[in-house]
Amino acid sequence: MDALQRWMDDVVPALGVDQDLVSATTDDVLDMVRDVAHGVVRPGAPLTAYLVGLAAGRAAAEGQDPAAAVRDGLARVDALVRAWEPTSA
Repeated sequence: MDALQRWMDDVVPALGVDQDLVSATTDDVLDMVRDVAHGVVRPGAPLTAYLVGLAAGRAAAEGQDPAAAVRDGLARVDALVRAWEPTSA
């Protein structure tokens, strides 16, 4: 078993998160983190993942499907990354 899977096996239940939701969205979240880290700014990657989680949690509290809420957040971030124009330093 790789370190990421071992970590997820520990952290998911510790945070009381639905394992099925995590399994259904992990690859998409990792793709988003990569895209933000490489296309925008590295420290923005974990913060953006956090914000997507907050938005998905809010949507789920309002009765929306959590997986759909995560995917919606990821799609919104993807559109922002695609439109991102770095400033010249």
